[in-house]
Amino acid sequence: MDTAMLLEYGWVLLVLIGLEGILAADNAVVMAVMVKHLPEKQQKRALFYGLLGAFVFRFTALFLISFLANVWQVQALGAIYLLYIAISHIVKHAKGTEDTDKAKQKSGSGFWMTVLKVEVADIAFAIDSMLAAVALAITLPRTGWGEIGGIDTGQFIVMFLGGLVGLIIIRFAATQFVKLLKNYPSLETAAFLIVGWVGVKLVVYTLSHESLAIIPHAFPESKLWKLTFWGVMILIIIGGWLVSVRQKKKQNQS
Repeated sequence: MDTAMLLEYGWVLLVLIGLEGILAADNAVVMAVMVKHLPEKQQKRALFYGLLGAFVFRFTALFLISFLANVWQVQALGAIYLLYIAISHIVKHAKGTEDTDKAKQKSGSGFWMTVLKVEVADIAFAIDSMLAAVALAITLPRTGWGEIGGIDTGQFIVMFLGGLVGLIIIRFAATQFVKLLKNYPSLETAAFLIVGWVGVKLVVYTLSHESLAIIPHAFPESKLWKLTFWGVMILIIIGGWLVSVRQKKKQNQS
């Protein structure tokens, strides 16, 4: 590999890591919400085991990406799951049954079930992440080092490293979000709103799939949708933060 090609591969890898970091933000919020009810030591273990399983899935997905790209049902199930847990929390919070449910969660172990939920959630996100990685990697010149899973070895390595860094970012970002939710408990509702909004994002991706074509296939990548998605995300974050800070001040004064 000559210097020019090496620089090109390095640049795409940096871009891919940045992209994975951006995508990791909403993933990390979902993970943090899922493990928050566990004791602190178990939270870290649940994130580690859950993302370890997710790593195996993502690595396998590199070999099966051409098949997985056509399985819109995976995204649909992920969307349904995320919308369910978001709506369920908000409804319970409105009815005042949230504390009872938390007590039930803490009375049982719930550890491995939480690990399973973390893995399922990451799988729901993984398809889009992997497709984004493929879209970037295939623009690179072929190295001539052979192929892995039908993909040039050099391109495969870039996708593999990008995905690995993405999971590491999710792991540590999720830990920080857990700490933030612990210090500002009222942020939890905002976190679940983000989970629901990410579910809407997966609905958009599902409906735009070529097999369904209910909305234009290019819509999820359009500037309009990206501005809408991140605009609403920022509004939820700012609104949730302002409300949580206000409630924290009231608690400190009382």
